[in-house]
Formats: sequence, structure tokens, C-alpha cells
Amino acid sequence: MSDKKSDKSADNPVAKQTSMEDIVSLCKRRGFIYPGSDVYGGLSGTWDYGPLGVALKRNIMNLWWKTFVDDRDDMYGVDAAILMNQKVWQASGHVDTFTDPLVECSNCKSRFRADHLEGDKCPTCGKTGTFGAPKKFNMMFNTVVGPKFQSWTRKKPGGVEGELFFKNDQGQRETIWKIKDENNELGGAMVYDSTALSYLRPETAQGIFTNFKNVVDSFYPDLPFGIAQQGKAFRNEISPRDFVFRSREFEQMEVEYFIDPKDWEKEFDKWVSDIHVFLEQLGLSKEKLHENKVLEDDRAHYSKRTIDFEYDFPHKRDELLGLAYRTDFDLMNIQNNSGKSMEYRPKDGSKPFVPHVIEPSFGVERAIVAVLDAAYTEDEVNGEKRNYLKLPAHLAPVKVAVSPLLKNKKELSDKAHEVYKMLKKEFGAVMWDDNGNVGKRYRRQDEIGTPYCVTIDFDTLEDDTVTLRDRDTTKQTRVKISELIQELK
Repeated sequence: MSDKKSDKSADNPVAKQTSMEDIVSLCKRRGFIYPGSDVYGGLSGTWDYGPLGVALKRNIMNLWWKTFVDDRDDMYGVDAAILMNQKVWQASGHVDTFTDPLVECSNCKSRFRADHLEGDKCPTCGKTGTFGAPKKFNMMFNTVVGPKFQSWTRKKPGGVEGELFFKNDQGQRETIWKIKDENNELGGAMVYDSTALSYLRPETAQGIFTNFKNVVDSFYPDLPFGIAQQGKAFRNEISPRDFVFRSREFEQMEVEYFIDPKDWEKEFDKWVSDIHVFLEQLGLSKEKLHENKVLEDDRAHYSKRTIDFEYDFPHKRDELLGLAYRTDFDLMNIQNNSGKSMEYRPKDGSKPFVPHVIEPSFGVERAIVAVLDAAYTEDEVNGEKRNYLKLPAHLAPVKVAVSPLLKNKKELSDKAHEVYKMLKKEFGAVMWDDNGNVGKRYRRQDEIGTPYCVTIDFDTLEDDTVTLRDRDTTKQTRVKISELIQELK
């Protein structure tokens, strides 16, 4: 293998102190993440994943699943419904307690999450002393299942006054809600059958707990064992912010690990170690990771031990994921409220008991922001500034890009297409790129994190070798086409 360089190697690559603006700009420009419903002016707290974002997200989720499910023999996967019986959320406490403190400015009517404000100055209008006492705001999105509702909509401007009513068993009319809308504040109203009320799940965990008995009955696994799930969750955040870090629709990756309570400390420590291994696979710097051992007064009442794994994000040090010992709180809740036993019968014939739970909970979007932050790097090539994503190869949305040196030379294009098809069949995530000159292609591929670029030139037609360029070093080497797949593995 002989070297052939057309640009100098990268000089002094450094991990740039990334700003959130750097990441947002890159994501939109290069097709990772777009604002949701952007063509119609957007919808706060929602984001759409473009082609490269989908690939990066899927690679992270697949790595998590491989690490915590496929590579273990004590894990079982489920994919529970997003809509669940309302009793699930009543029993879990979400209906009563899943709240954030809400304050409203009396001057401009803007609303904010009280614990995210600094001082008593309204961020919108600048007035001070205009916030009232915080109120509890439940973050669950509710919906009605089936045709069990009636709605009223204001058709035109102007005050509206009226009432909603029903007829009781004696046929008498009883008012259930009086409407008086003098200032055009109401857009409408809806009355529904209370038994048809449901919620968009605010977490995936309850779908795991409600399937505990199903998995035990079907597979009768040995303790300890875990049930894993990845999927959408929804929270009506008062103030979504910091890009996808805090949004109203997001994805979670969670495990509920069922254990004998006498072993909880040993199993908890194992999970701490396993989590660090996974975070290393994401390419996150140990210097930016922190374990925050949550004090008893700050823990959920059912938690005996909680660690928040925090990361130095661009906006601030914040929670990346959580690990909690939830005792038997969730299964006992289900047992007490459903009347169905959640006891596990040990195979040695000893006394049945309700297992305790250790829960590692990961947010996909937070992992994405951390991965992009860790990968965002700046250096100089040929005296020019270069920004690129130093993504681990197994996370990169595109594994290799293939280009002809000149797009208007048919013989080069034909040969390049042969190489492209060969690599596409082997690796899947391969990109064809013949826009602009080869230098611009390299910069474009660097910016999206592509580890390698393959260029077909006139020497290729003579000796069946190609130029293989490394993203991180910019070093270029000649490789035989017959050895290319092995070189890229």
C-alpha cells in the first residue's frame, strides 16, 4: 500500500468548546434535525429528523439495544402501546403528581416554569414583580379514545355565552359547565365520557411494569432479569428549550431490572459500571461526565438510591441519564390497584415475593446532543480552518463516501459506481458524492462525520487502486479495490 497525498495532514485537532448554536446550525444545514412543522411556522418543542439525523439516532439506539439486550442473556424486550388505560397513570401517581411549577406574568400573560427563572424579572416583557404564586401544571397530554365526546367551536369573533348540559335519569336538564367568553379567549370546548380519557405516555417505564406478569408467565426467567423498551414519550413542557434536549416529544431507552432485594447493592454497582462502558462507546469524554449521587431529601420518595449521570452540555452541566433503585414501589402499586398478584415464585421453591427494581433510564435526544458535542472538532488543513464531526465509526450516519475525481469523465464515473455498489452491498450506509471539486467533497463529508472517503481517479483505471482518505488525519493512501472492504472494516 503506497501513500499519495493531495492535502496536508490535519494540524493540532482540538475539541472545540461547542455552543448550542454550532450544533443547531450544523444539524439544520446538513440534514440532521429540522424544526417541526417548519413550513407552517413551526410548533414549539417539536423536531423532525432528517436523513442523517435518522441514521445517527438509529445507530445510537441500536448500539444501546445491542449492549443491554442482544449481548446479554438476562434481558427481554417489549414494545408497549403509547395509549394505555388511564388507571395505569392513576396508580403510578402521574395523574396527581406529574407536575411542574407554573407562573404567569400578570403584565404580558407569558407563562414560565418557576424553577427555571432567575430572579423575578419576566423574560418576555422585562417587568419585575409580576409573577403570582406558582401553580401545579400537569405535563401529561390527554386525549379521548373513541367517539365519546362532543365539541363546541367558536365560529366568529364576538362574545359567547351559553351552557353545556345533560339530562339526568329523570329527564331533567342539569348544567355541567357555564360558558361566558366576553374577550374571545376561548376557541371552543369539549365534553367527553370520563371513562374514555387516556394520555400520551409521559414515560416508557409503565409499559414495562404492566407487562411484568406477561413476561414471567410466558418465559419464567431466573432472577435477576430485565425488561427493556425503546419508544416515544410525551411531556407538555412549560418551557421546552435547549434544542432537542428538552422537548415535548422524545424517545426513551429504559430497562426495568427485577432483582431479589437482598442483592440490590451488588446489582446497582454492576449497572453503574455497565453504563460507563456504554457512554465510552458513544465517544463521550470522561472529563465531561459526572456522577451526581442524589441526596435523600431530593430523591423520589420510593427511591432508595439514585445517581444522575450528568454531562457538560453546551448550555450547562445537566442530566444525561438516571439510575434509580425503585424498590418494589411500582409492582406493589399495580398489585394493590389491579388486584392481580405481582409476586415472583423462585424456582427453588422458596417463598414468593414481589421483586425490587433497578431502573437505568436513557433519553435518546440527550444522548444525541452529547454525542454531537463530543464529536464537534476544529483544526486546520492547509492553513484553512476545518470543523468536523469526529464521530466513532460505528455511530457515523455515513460509513464511507465514494466519488469520481471528475464527474464529467464517464470512465471514472462508471468505475466509481462499480466501487459504490460493492461497498453499498457490504456496509449499507454509503454515500455517492460527485458535487463540486474533491476538496469540497472532503470538507462536506468531514462535517457530517463520514470516517472515510474513496476517490476513483485515472490511476484507478490503470492499476485498480483507489485513494482512501481518513477523516481525522486527512491522510490519503492507495488501496487495491479487492482489499478495500477489509481495509474499511
